[in-house]
Amino acid sequence: MSISIAALDLNLLLVLHTVLTERSVVRAAERLHVTPSAISNSLARLRSVLGDPLVTRKGRGIVPTPRALALAPAIARGLRELESGLQEAPFEPARCARTFTLAVADAGQVTWGPRIAARMAGEMPNARLSVVGIASLVALGDLTSSQVDLHIGLAGRGAGLHVEPLLDERTVLVARDDHPGLTKRLSARALGSLRHVGVELVPGKGFRDLVGAAYARAGIRREVAMTVPSFLTAAAIVAATDLVATLPESLVAAQGARLGVRCVNAPVPAHTVKMALCWHERTHADPAARYFRQLVRRAVLAA
Repeated sequence: MSISIAALDLNLLLVLHTVLTERSVVRAAERLHVTPSAISNSLARLRSVLGDPLVTRKGRGIVPTPRALALAPAIARGLRELESGLQEAPFEPARCARTFTLAVADAGQVTWGPRIAARMAGEMPNARLSVVGIASLVALGDLTSSQVDLHIGLAGRGAGLHVEPLLDERTVLVARDDHPGLTKRLSARALGSLRHVGVELVPGKGFRDLVGAAYARAGIRREVAMTVPSFLTAAAIVAATDLVATLPESLVAAQGARLGVRCVNAPVPAHTVKMALCWHERTHADPAARYFRQLVRRAVLAA
C-alpha cells in the first residue's frame, strides 16, 4: 500500500510511537498530556490511513501488529532526528564559519575596520567579513536584503528594523595643511567665503544635506563647489586644493596627518551625527548574528 506523507498528520506517528513505547493507551495519554479517548481517536485515524489495526487490546495493555512493529524503528529514528534538529546547540564563536556582511561608510571602514578585523581574527577566526559601503547597502535593498547583516550609520526606519544607539560622531571642517587662508582664526564672514567639497554617500537619492542644514541654521553661507561619494575622496581633494570639507572627527583624528588635512580654526556650525547599529528582525534572534553585533559594538567603542 503506497501512502503519501503529505496526506498524513505527523502527530499521529508521535501518538503511535508513544503507545508502542508505553504499551498502554492510558500511560501514553498521561505522557502526552491528553485524554485516553484522544489517543484512541488518533489511533483510529492512523488505522484508516494505513489500513492496519496497529494495536489490539490484551488485558489492560496493548499488543502491536506486525505492521506496527515494522514501523516502530523508523518512527522512533525519525522522531529522534527531528528532536535533535530542533535543539539549538550552544554558539561557539571560535567554530563559526559564517560570512557576515557589514555596511558602513568609508570613514568608518578606515577608522573602525581594523579593530573589527582584529577582534574577528581573535574571537571568530573561522568566520569571514564582507564590508560594503552605504551605496551598496541601498542597492542591495537595505537591511531587508538577506545579503546585509548589520549597518553602522544613521538610524534606519521601517518595518522589522532594530536600532541600537552607538555613539555621537562630531564632524569637523578641514583644509590642507598649508592652506593660504588659514593662518589665523577665521571670522564667520571669512568662513562663508570658503568653497566646499560635499560628500554624498548615495548620489542621486536625494538624502537631506545635514551639514548644509547646520550652516543654514547658523546663517553662514556654504558654497559646495563639487560633490564626491566618499569622505576619503573629499580628503584627497582638499589636500590638493584650496577647497574645504566636513569630515567625521574620528577619521581626522586617526588619519588627518596622513591625509594631509587639518581642522579649520573658525566658528564652524556644530554638527553631530547620531550613529547606530541597525539590523533586521530576520537575524535578531540568531546567536551568530547577535555575537557579531556585540563584537562590532565593542570594537567601535574601543576605537
